[in-house]
Amino acid sequence: MPLFTVFTATWQRAHTLHRVRDSLEPQTLRDFEWLVVDDGSTDGTDELVAGWAREASFPIRYVRQENAGKHVAWNRGVREARGELFLSLDSDDRCLPHALERFAHHWAAIPDRSRFQGVTALCQDPEGTVIGTPFPEHPLDTTPVDLRYRHAVTGEKWGFQRVDVLREHPFPEPEGQRFVPESLVWDRIGRRFLTRFVNEPLRIYDEQEDAPRLMTDIADPRPSAAAFAETFAEQLNEDLRYARYAPASFARTAANYARLSLHAGAGPVAQLRALRPAAWPLWAVGAPAGAAIYARDRRRLRR
Repeated sequence: MPLFTVFTATWQRAHTLHRVRDSLEPQTLRDFEWLVVDDGSTDGTDELVAGWAREASFPIRYVRQENAGKHVAWNRGVREARGELFLSLDSDDRCLPHALERFAHHWAAIPDRSRFQGVTALCQDPEGTVIGTPFPEHPLDTTPVDLRYRHAVTGEKWGFQRVDVLREHPFPEPEGQRFVPESLVWDRIGRRFLTRFVNEPLRIYDEQEDAPRLMTDIADPRPSAAAFAETFAEQLNEDLRYARYAPASFARTAANYARLSLHAGAGPVAQLRALRPAAWPLWAVGAPAGAAIYARDRRRLRR
């Protein structure tokens, strides 16, 4: 069993996938496999990876599925993983040559790893500048929710998770939903396990010009509305104690919950039923803005 399964979900990325391969070849720690789950590409990805597998100095496995979305590819990768630790590296990104060795070092330094789900590090751009804000301590043992609201850490980060923990927390695969926000699963895991955060850049993040960065950038929110509404509802129900640290953020969450619920066909009564009573006042504050944005969405979609 390898220590790491490096996982890449890909779709029509034959022109960038070499970045992952090229950054894995010189890794100073060799105890890993590379698992590529192809979400129905038609650009020759299968032949490209097969050629690499014949020549590489490390194991490469290729799995193909019908196009179903990254969340489905992720679940498939977790099921197929042979490693103890699951490290996702996007199909157009790279990591530094010592990344796996440093992750293994930080993991081994945790005395009681049964309480932890993994280690998360920083990212840098191709010029070497750290992306976003660093962690307030090094190392910092906390949860993603605590990091987001109490410490206000922003920017792209990168880390691994235990495979056994991921198998207990798969992404939902709702019929007809093409995208499920990653924070839905990360927050669920974070409510049970700690993460060690380290101020060490290990991934080179290349900005994707064709990928929307925010929910408001998505041209048609309807195909993913139910998954986003579920994510926002859980944040309001489970994490409300953090509202005093980030009241504006929770107001936006309430507004987005109302907006996306309407897109998913859930009216005000259904929205309230999905929330705990403690979250109702916050929903009352955000719902008018959410309804206004929903109306704007409808006008835009009609055009």
